[in-house]
Amino acid sequence: MQPAAFVFDAYGTLFDVHSAAARHADALGEKWVALSELWRTKQLEYTWVRALAGKHCSFWKVTKDGLDYAIASVGGIDSGLRGELLASYRQLAAYPEVPECLKALKARGSAVAILSNGDPDMLADAVNSAGLADAFDAVLSVEDAGVYKPSHRVYQLATARFGVVPQAVSFQSSNRWDIAGAKSFGFRTVWINRTGRPDEYLDLAADEVLKDLTGLLT
Repeated sequence: MQPAAFVFDAYGTLFDVHSAAARHADALGEKWVALSELWRTKQLEYTWVRALAGKHCSFWKVTKDGLDYAIASVGGIDSGLRGELLASYRQLAAYPEVPECLKALKARGSAVAILSNGDPDMLADAVNSAGLADAFDAVLSVEDAGVYKPSHRVYQLATARFGVVPQAVSFQSSNRWDIAGAKSFGFRTVWINRTGRPDEYLDLAADEVLKDLTGLLT
């Protein structure tokens, strides 16, 4: 059956989180990959700690805090690049197949939405800079739930927005932990495994595993 809504995680699924550092690879030198990986790792870690501790803060704060840790840990990074890296994070590159896939899914009659840890203004910047302003029926932020994924309160934002049961939603994420959370909530889940990572959380298996979004159209 055609899902009532295709709901997408944003960071790492629609938008390449490493494109911010890649844009400054010449200035960062060979450390840019290590910096970007650690930045992403700490950004996510800080969301989990905040959610478990009941100390919610903006995603922009954990993004800045994650970058500061990565810069301090990697070392040898020009401090003047911090502002440029943060500015680039607000204009991440979309993966190549994203625009046409979203357009095709919407043409089939399903709603298309984002459900993200990102702040509303961060998501607006990313969507607009990627030229996707007309691609979504809704852009949902965890700020409306006051807690980060994988809290069920976040996934409920999608069912409430579209007035459907969880099983009517196809949820796509590149983050395996996010897929586990969405699966436990009751969504049909599609893990976008762009980098061929090994599976985990086997008791909360994805319903489908794809290498990119084009598989949604078959």
